Amino acid sequence: MTTTTASPPRRAARTRLDLTAPLAAAWLGGWGVLALLSTLTGAGYPFGANDPHGGDAAGLLRLVPVSVGPPLFAAVLLTAAVAALAMTGAAGRPSRPLRVLLTGYAAAVALVLAVVIPGMRVLALLGYAPMLIIGAPFGWPPVDYAEVFTWPLFARLAALAGGMLLAGALLSWRRRTAAGPPPGWTAPASAARWGRWAAWTAAVIPVLYALTRFAWLAGIPLGMSRETLAEMRADGATWAGAGLGAFAVVGAVLTLGLVARWGERFPRWLPGLSGRRVPVRLAVIPAGLVSLAVLAASLDLLAAPEFAALIREGNSAALPMALWPVWAVALAAAAYAYQLRRRD
Repeated sequence: MTTTTASPPRRAARTRLDLTAPLAAAWLGGWGVLALLSTLTGAGYPFGANDPHGGDAAGLLRLVPVSVGPPLFAAVLLTAAVAALAMTGAAGRPSRPLRVLLTGYAAAVALVLAVVIPGMRVLALLGYAPMLIIGAPFGWPPVDYAEVFTWPLFARLAALAGGMLLAGALLSWRRRTAAGPPPGWTAPASAARWGRWAAWTAAVIPVLYALTRFAWLAGIPLGMSRETLAEMRADGATWAGAGLGAFAVVGAVLTLGLVARWGERFPRWLPGLSGRRVPVRLAVIPAGLVSLAVLAASLDLLAAPEFAALIREGNSAALPMALWPVWAVALAAAAYAYQLRRRD
């Protein structure tokens, strides 16, 4: 009786995981075809010199010539789609060379898509999204939304999605094809211990960042002159900064949900959801998205000479941002620990 009851949930979970690789293959293949069309037509490539809002903020993509970008993306994306297809199907033990080849290539492509390409732009969108959505009916902030939601930004978001799908497919495939028992550090009890440290680390760093933005709103010129702060207060930039700080604090609280009881079951005050189990992916996917966006933004920051100069000067507003790589890694670790604790 026990076997009959427990079997269906395991089959359902395996089916959901198996869908990741085909979905990754379809997504990467579709964008690979678009890159191939861009190669043939010479139009539509959104990065580098073709990005009107790129400039120095274009990150490493500015190093790729426009003539090289489309065929390079087409080759990489279509090959990655084939690799994702190779990770579908029933679990079996592949040969060691195939396992190493697929793991290395898929991991490298996922890293480029999810970290190198998005850059600072995606994190900025996530940070300003609540203000843009809530303030749109009231005409605040005074921005041209057509200038915000551009084709280059959409392409960066698509790259981030493709990288996450490919990484998920790779992790699922390696778990299905692994030989022997999993390592001890992945056990739920062990994951609960190191996941707690990761979650608190990932919660503290964004709060430090938020404090600098709240200080500006309060008239404290951290990391800038009083004249510059006065200009920011005059044009409302301090309120935008405070909005980013508030978003960071909310994210910190949600991060602690990865190790709290209310992160596993919805609180009683939520109508219709009270006491129900929180779906694992509802917590893991947003946390993974934010960790990758923060890591991508960190890459742009660390590559900027101006930011390095601020750090050398000990700029109090920039120092919390120097911790963003730690924040990204800690948040990803906390999300992974949460998944390990709650897996079927």
